Amino acid sequence: MNIDPRVLKTLLQLQMSSNLGSADSNASGGTDNASMFNAVLQQLMSDPDSNGAALSALSNAGALNNDSTSAMFLQPLVAASYGSSAAQQGISQASGTELSSAPVSGGSNSSYDELINQAGSKYGVSPSLIKAVIDTESSFNANAESGAGAKGLMQLMDGTARGLGVTDSFDPQQNIEGGTKFLAYLLDKYGGNEKAALAAYNAGPGRVDRAGIKTNEDFTALMGNLPKETQKYVGKVLGAMGEYTA
Repeated sequence: MNIDPRVLKTLLQLQMSSNLGSADSNASGGTDNASMFNAVLQQLMSDPDSNGAALSALSNAGALNNDSTSAMFLQPLVAASYGSSAAQQGISQASGTELSSAPVSGGSNSSYDELINQAGSKYGVSPSLIKAVIDTESSFNANAESGAGAKGLMQLMDGTARGLGVTDSFDPQQNIEGGTKFLAYLLDKYGGNEKAALAAYNAGPGRVDRAGIKTNEDFTALMGNLPKETQKYVGKVLGAMGEYTA
């Protein structure tokens, strides 16, 4: 079994955290970490060489809502996401915590430039924003699939994809078209305020609306009402935009 030592270390940390959490009747972290431990272990047992997929499972299993836990587990493991297509998997929109590998084709030389420019022109969305979302969601891996079921370049959930007319989320053209259409809808809904729209892309419009966020200023003032993963996600996408702005 060819398990990356860093993955093995994290499994041990998860097991320890689970045991400690179970000793505290008020702690939910033990249960969450036990579930994550089992999910990662099952992934490795089914495919012993799937270290990258295991890292994705660590992010998607749901126990990384705690910042200190996230930092302890993920920081030493980011560099382990490499190699096979499984290792290049994107992270779920529901998570917002990314383990991005190097883009398959990054920057202005992206092999998806034509599709991105076409979709951006059609829906009035900046190509740099589309690229930043793709980079953050999947690291330009068209075959990415998260543990939560988000698929493709822009990590569309099946229900969202169906509503956008996407029949194959792993088809780059359909995925970019659908994801850009959804971005355009959110940008329109929130009056062009990118922070609010990106928060909704990650956490869902309903959650953003319940948080009272309608503008960029609202996001800055009220982002504490959103999951920390979403707060980080918005910053990550906006930071990536600078890399793709001509």
